[in-house]
Amino acid sequence: MRRSMNRDNQSSVSEFILLGLPIRLEEQGMYYALFLLMYLTTVLGNLLIILLIRLDSRLHTPMYFFLSHLALTDISFSSVTAPKMLMNMLTKSQSISYAGCISQVYFFVLFADIDSFLLTSMAYDRYVAICHPLYYTTIMSQRRCFLLVIVSWGLSIANALVHTILLSFLSFARDNTLHHFFCDLSALLKLSSSDTTVNEMVILILGTVVIVLPFICILVSYGQIGATILKAPSIKGICKALSTCGSHLCVVSLYYGGIIGIYFFPSSNNTNDKNVIVTVLYSVVTPMVNPFIYSLRNRDMKGALRNLLSRGIFPV
Repeated sequence: MRRSMNRDNQSSVSEFILLGLPIRLEEQGMYYALFLLMYLTTVLGNLLIILLIRLDSRLHTPMYFFLSHLALTDISFSSVTAPKMLMNMLTKSQSISYAGCISQVYFFVLFADIDSFLLTSMAYDRYVAICHPLYYTTIMSQRRCFLLVIVSWGLSIANALVHTILLSFLSFARDNTLHHFFCDLSALLKLSSSDTTVNEMVILILGTVVIVLPFICILVSYGQIGATILKAPSIKGICKALSTCGSHLCVVSLYYGGIIGIYFFPSSNNTNDKNVIVTVLYSVVTPMVNPFIYSLRNRDMKGALRNLLSRGIFPV
């Protein structure tokens, strides 16, 4: 009896088959080159942001402290799925080991959660800077900034561990084909032959804590910012708010737009290509465009880049 129970608690598959992106076989080469370029742009662009913030003393502020951590998280977030996807496209292989799949779920959830918390911390930073400018340096002290990042990592690690541990108890005896380009948690639950009621309940509860509540905090922060600007409306004040908040709002819209599109308006059929395409948007495209958003819309970042080039660190 005990042996039977242990067998039921373990996956009976040694690997999963990833069907990948919904593209035709003859277009594989073109899309491989495109996604390789996007991934390299993500890594190099975010590394450039980290380098600029590290080298320019004028960027040693709470806002750019959070931005540097966001850039590092974006590199990691994209690296969870993109290299495996590119390797599968290159080798024409669609398999991923059971251990590799579970690991991919853990790190995808981990870095997605950290992104959410960091975006919330950046919104709080903008709220304090605009609504309480006289107390900004006191409230956004170095200690508080470090604490916000540490709490973000701690909550994200705990959340990812809970989902991964619960996932490891499920059985996948019926099928091992995933209609996705990576091991997505929701796709794996649909594939499992076990009862996933507990998993789905935990996703709902913890998803509220790590995604919904941070999003509400961001909305409240920008609501307060808008109310503060309207109390003393001026062209200068509005321009300053737009210059400091515009980049962050663009990133928030891209990130949460993708999540809302998948989890709040899910497809009725797990073979629907919409979920795959939207996941590409917020897990591959968004980390790539973040450096462009912050560099093109941010005067300080453009100034730091000009200073870096003028020193001759990078040949022009």
